[in-house]
Amino acid sequence: MDLSLLGDSLGGLVPFLIYIGLSLGMILVYVAVYTLATAHDELALIRADNVAAAVAFGGSMLGFALPLASAAMHTRALAEFLLWGAIAIVVQVLVYYFFRLIMLRDVSRRIEQGQLAAGLLLGSASLTGGIVNAAAMAT
Repeated sequence: MDLSLLGDSLGGLVPFLIYIGLSLGMILVYVAVYTLATAHDELALIRADNVAAAVAFGGSMLGFALPLASAAMHTRALAEFLLWGAIAIVVQVLVYYFFRLIMLRDVSRRIEQGQLAAGLLLGSASLTGGIVNAAAMAT
């Protein structure tokens, strides 16, 4: 068995761990910012088994994770990665406000009532925003 291959494979372990740690930290920041920005309390609603809230919040987290992954793939410096992660947070919050302003003004009330259609539409909008954001970061 060639141990040099193992050593080569593990050479990227430290950067991997750094990016995983920073990503988890950014996700926690995202959750805090997003839950403060929305007009409904996602986590309380999810704890109460509100499926609409879970779908909407899950879509928003995926919508954030996509550009965060893109930033991890396309940046070379940790500060640059963190900057693009912060931009991704702002974009996702703007997606929520844009959606609420343009498409469904009472989305938070509908989600609080457990209306799955509203949660699915908001989650899809968040995911769409994240896909476009991730693609834009890759250019």
